[in-house]
Amino acid sequence: MKKTIFILFFTLVTVTGAFAQRFAYVDSEYILKQMPEYSSAQKQIEALSVSWQKEVDQRFQEIDRLYKAYQADQVLMTADMKKRREAEIADKEKTAKDFQRQKFGPDGELASKSNAIIKPIQDKMAKAIQAVAENENLDMVFDKNSEVIMLYANPRYDKSADVLTKLGLKSTKTTK
Repeated sequence: MKKTIFILFFTLVTVTGAFAQRFAYVDSEYILKQMPEYSSAQKQIEALSVSWQKEVDQRFQEIDRLYKAYQADQVLMTADMKKRREAEIADKEKTAKDFQRQKFGPDGELASKSNAIIKPIQDKMAKAIQAVAENENLDMVFDKNSEVIMLYANPRYDKSADVLTKLGLKSTKTTK
């Protein structure tokens, strides 16, 4: 009888242990904000954006200036002159919009530059997260800022500070 209870208990503990999984989460936004190279990358991207936006604004100001001049001169123009000026303004407007789309569109230069600059930093963070997970025998690590809905997260499972330590950075978060 004792042997049967022991085997049943051992089986129950083994089965329960096999299904026990260890979870943790990280706050990737917080980790990235603590990384100096991320701040530097953000500034670099912002500088590019500002530079290109100035150029876009200049192009549209030029179009506005041409349109106002056209309106002022319109009464003195022949039909042929009007068509030429309208075509010139329309062509400049199309060129400006194409430039804006090329720089700021979903597949534009800003998006690709941003991806190229930020991806290595995100990869570095991902490797650190993986190292922490392996060191602590975690089965899954969630990102607090991802699309996964986390209705409650116990702060003791927050491994963001451990990831920062792995990256050689100091955490400013206080744990409770």
